[in-house]
Amino acid sequence: MTAISFQSVCKSFNGTRGTFKALDNVSFDIQQGEFFGLLGPNGAGKTTLISILAGLLQPSSGHIHVQGLDVQTQSAQVRKRLGVVPQELVFDPFFTVREALRFQSGYFGITGNDAWLDELLECLGLADKANHNMRQLSGGMKRRVLVAQALVHKPPVIVLDEPTAGVDVELRQTLWQFIARLNREGHTVLLTTHYLEEAEALCNRIAMLKNGKVVALDNTSSLLKNASSNVLRFKLDAQLPPELAAQARVTGRIVQFPAHDAAQIENYLAAVRQAGLVAEDVEIRKADLEDVFLDVMGAAS
Repeated sequence: MTAISFQSVCKSFNGTRGTFKALDNVSFDIQQGEFFGLLGPNGAGKTTLISILAGLLQPSSGHIHVQGLDVQTQSAQVRKRLGVVPQELVFDPFFTVREALRFQSGYFGITGNDAWLDELLECLGLADKANHNMRQLSGGMKRRVLVAQALVHKPPVIVLDEPTAGVDVELRQTLWQFIARLNREGHTVLLTTHYLEEAEALCNRIAMLKNGKVVALDNTSSLLKNASSNVLRFKLDAQLPPELAAQARVTGRIVQFPAHDAAQIENYLAAVRQAGLVAEDVEIRKADLEDVFLDVMGAAS
């Protein structure tokens, strides 16, 4: 069964500089029970697509269906099937955590669900904050409440838009353990994230967007298998010469080169030595999703 179907979705915005096309003929399906990743750089169109899915924006053209229901014409029925966790920290400062969850339940006509709310509070590490006012919570705790609010009606389709942006490692681990459990129980999960290691660990299938277009769509394992190379990784205390830097990915002291074979690895290391530099902590690793992402985005330029 198809959980979400994006069918030729386009979205344009009119501004002072003319028309900007945020989404350009986006089409793909997510099957029931999948853990699906939607990746792309800032401005790629991910949040616009999710906003249309959630009924917050209207597409310029195209259609989105959730479990066979049209998002535009059957919005009330769609909302009951969707649990959306937005990027923004939106909360009512006058409620306690438990009151906020009960209030959210009321939107769906649900009462007497205290056992499920208790489970949400426990599984998301909020049990000791249940009677705290929302204003008293840290940013990370508020994000946990947003997740709980999205799940009060036990939606079959869960949409997470950058759910762990700017939060601590403990929350990330707690959240993913719980969401992975819900996925095992049959819930469909659509995730956008800039933490590519999360997407690699969690998602069965991935779509990549760039400039509003789908530039990759495949199983995570296939994307990794088709990666062009291994990676030579080491640390330097000085800058690479420009001709070498143009071929590398440099993050602080860490330098990484795509390496197809042993000869290429030796050529890179020899060039570093000839430049009078000393490579430390040298290692060869398999390409990961970040490498694939950068390759795909570069090829799509």
